Amino acid sequence: MPHLSDLIRRYTALKTADLEWFHSLVSDWQLLADLSFADLVLWVRLRDDNGWVAVSQMRPTTGPTAFQDDLVETVLRDDVSEVANDNVQSRLGGRKALIDRAWDEGRICREGDPDWSGGVPVREETIPVRREGKLIAVIQRSTNLSSARTPSRLELTYLQSAGDLAQMISEGEFPFSDQGPLMVRSPRVGDGLLRLDQDGEVVYASPNALSAYRRLGLTADLVGARLDRTTLDLAAAAGGDPRDESLTWTASGRVPQESEVEARGSTVQLRSIPLVTGGVRAGALVMVRDVTELRRRERELMTKDATIREIHHRVKNNLQTVAALLRLQSRRLNIPEGRAALDEAVRRVGSIAIVHEMLSHTPDEVVDFDDIADRVIEMAAEVSSTGAMVHPRRVGNFGLLSALVATPLSMVLAELVQNAVEHGLKQEQGRIEVRVRRDDPTGVEDHPGQLFIEVIDDGGGLPADFDVDGTTNLGLQIVRTLIIGELGGSLEIKPRESGGTRVAIEMPLESEVQPYRWDQ
Repeated sequence: MPHLSDLIRRYTALKTADLEWFHSLVSDWQLLADLSFADLVLWVRLRDDNGWVAVSQMRPTTGPTAFQDDLVETVLRDDVSEVANDNVQSRLGGRKALIDRAWDEGRICREGDPDWSGGVPVREETIPVRREGKLIAVIQRSTNLSSARTPSRLELTYLQSAGDLAQMISEGEFPFSDQGPLMVRSPRVGDGLLRLDQDGEVVYASPNALSAYRRLGLTADLVGARLDRTTLDLAAAAGGDPRDESLTWTASGRVPQESEVEARGSTVQLRSIPLVTGGVRAGALVMVRDVTELRRRERELMTKDATIREIHHRVKNNLQTVAALLRLQSRRLNIPEGRAALDEAVRRVGSIAIVHEMLSHTPDEVVDFDDIADRVIEMAAEVSSTGAMVHPRRVGNFGLLSALVATPLSMVLAELVQNAVEHGLKQEQGRIEVRVRRDDPTGVEDHPGQLFIEVIDDGGGLPADFDVDGTTNLGLQIVRTLIIGELGGSLEIKPRESGGTRVAIEMPLESEVQPYRWDQ
């Protein structure tokens, strides 16, 4: 599906400011579609001013659709209609005149009789779209009348509100240019609707809206009451601030914004839509949504995330304590082999502690492994027992990795850098380079992507009889077990033609880690 911005730039000569207006309109016109029980299609003039192109479409959630077909990118030229479907062409060809009339006359236009060309009766209206006094588009509003019946009070309120919004669009008053940031899931028409008059009194309350206020503790009738005072009284009775300015402005319907009110263990979200037609305030719409359960789940998730981060923090502290104890024990040993073994244990414990430290600062079980890799590489080089001047560096980016991958991979890097320092460079100065390349395929199912890692040194190289599968080196055994056994990757260790050693690792980015039983 082409994006709105792409269609505007491809077919029209509209400016960036007009495009931003369209984005604001389209992001909020589900409200108009639901209140109207109608489909909406946004038409803009072609670049050569020889017709129209449909750049966006919205179907109602409150009634049947008038269009089974997708009309986006449909072109209606002044001389001929270019559409992909003959049925659509026959239905839209006659309606182009209504679009042209709204554009030419700059007012909302309606057909007298329903259109039956599509097999069902459809009432057509066209609404001119203005921005800063200039016409920039026309909205076609099509209502499927197949299920028409005597409208209820709720439906009459919906239609009256839809008429006010349509008039605001034609006058350039909607969407709001000064609207505050909306929440992730704003209330919709079906969640609950309140209609306010010019003084902020409730003239209609839908059953869902009334139920939400009952949960807040309302016992009186909501119709006829000042919504701002009623809402603030309910909040104050629950210990809230009776002078909450944001809640006051929202509940009065005087500004387009959102707020929440809490009382008696319930949380209700409010969104106000001021209605101003012909420069005169006609009242407001306040949409209401009970978000009690949603906020409870959010609090549970926040508590869970905080607990997980605290666990990682404590694990990190415990590992650092273990490393400190091992370091103290190492200083009291006079046997060089024992001291070296304890120093290696300190390094291995430290590499795991680094991962848990990073996890204690992130809300997800995902870490930026580049920071971990840099610290592990530096640490492995610094604690080397050779005393050689080593210059390690990383080339490329690991990116974000899950904790299940990050922990074993940090140990692998520590072991490989340590091995390169002690056995590759020995007592000489040298360089160690960790090269990484990440392959993230897009649009490919069941393909997690691959991570390619190389650890290269310019030291003396491998012994002639070296065999990675039969090596007795504990560090390389750990690397082989973690890469092949846990991460499901492959390991290759070979001498470089220019001197030194090259270790190549290939592993999936999101492997199902199989913890290795070290007691086997």
